[in-house]
Amino acid sequence: MTTLSATEARKCLYNLVDDIALSHDPVQIVGKRHSAILIAEEDWRSIQETLYLTSVPGMRESIQTGLKTPVEECSEKLAW
Repeated sequence: MTTLSATEARKCLYNLVDDIALSHDPVQIVGKRHSAILIAEEDWRSIQETLYLTSVPGMRESIQTGLKTPVEECSEKLAW
């Protein structure tokens, strides 16, 4: 992961945001008091969705079962 000082990040913020959105590589920004990680919005939304789905009781197991099911065995009609 790339690490930049807050000053360096501030100087190239617009390009940094564009680069991260395209590459999906997070960047650590280090300040005098605190540090932060800059990630693409798409990646943040994906993380939030994953956290939500894994918090639903039984969802993790359902997803794991679904991933193990061969495509040929999947129904084309939805039950819901």
